[in-house]
Amino acid sequence: MGIGDLGTMSALRTRMQWHQARQRLIAENVANADTPRFKAKDLAQPKMPVTSRASASGGVVAPVVTMAMTEPGHIAPRGGTGAFKAGDKQNFEVTPSGNAVDLEEQMTRSAENQLDYQTAASLYQQSLSLLRTALGRK
Repeated sequence: MGIGDLGTMSALRTRMQWHQARQRLIAENVANADTPRFKAKDLAQPKMPVTSRASASGGVVAPVVTMAMTEPGHIAPRGGTGAFKAGDKQNFEVTPSGNAVDLEEQMTRSAENQLDYQTAASLYQQSLSLLRTALGRK
C-alpha cells in the first residue's frame, strides 16, 4: 500500500494541485487586467471525497456540518437550518475599457489561495511525519 492510497494524503495532494492551478489562473487574470473585454476566471472548488458513517439502521448517512448555538447570546444561523451554504459570487465591476478584472479582488484571492496552499502543505508534511513516527522512523 502506497502513500497515495491513503485518503487523507490523496485529498491533501489534490487540494495542493488545485491551489497551484488556481494561482496560475489568478496570475493570468492580473496579466490581462488591461485587455479589453477580458473576463476574470476562477476555478470551482474540487469535490473532495465524503466520508460516511453507518447509522443504527444499517444505512449510510452522509455527515452534515451545522452551526450550534451553545450560548443564548449567539446569533441564530441564517435560514434557521444551521447548515453552511455556499454564498453567491459577487459580480465583477466592468471598467470603461470593457474588461471585468478587479485587481484588488484578484490580489485578495491570490493571498487567500497562498495561505490555503500553505495550510494544505503543512498538513501534508505533518501527516508524513506521523506516518514516519508510526513506522518507527525519524
